[in-house]
Amino acid sequence: MEVQVTPYIMLDGGAREAIAFYEQALDAKVVFKQTFREAGQVVSEEERDRVAHSVLKIGGTDLLVADTDPGVRFAPGKQVNICITIADKEKAQKYYEALKEGGQVDHPLQEVYFSPAYGMVTDKFGVTFQIFTKRA
Repeated sequence: MEVQVTPYIMLDGGAREAIAFYEQALDAKVVFKQTFREAGQVVSEEERDRVAHSVLKIGGTDLLVADTDPGVRFAPGKQVNICITIADKEKAQKYYEALKEGGQVDHPLQEVYFSPAYGMVTDKFGVTFQIFTKRA
């Protein structure tokens, strides 16, 4: 896989309900689902069962659904963003630098618990992109 572009729905505590809804409404199949607790995140009691990440399969397409990270302000109207998954950290850096030009950095591109290079930017057109590299 060189580059994969996937829609990502970010919610404020409603991911579990949305997943169940999409299973029924769109015949989605849950391929992966992990809570913040299962991911080993240190979060409050009320946040531990929020969905940190999930992958739904609808036909031949992936749909990603999660709750916002603890401490991240939920932005109504910004629930859907685009996730760019890439194996190459250098190419991830290139995309990140290009997309942030004239835009805004929401999360700096850096190693995090689930990725060797993850960042989030809102480009100059107001579109939010998550850039994600998989661990080898």
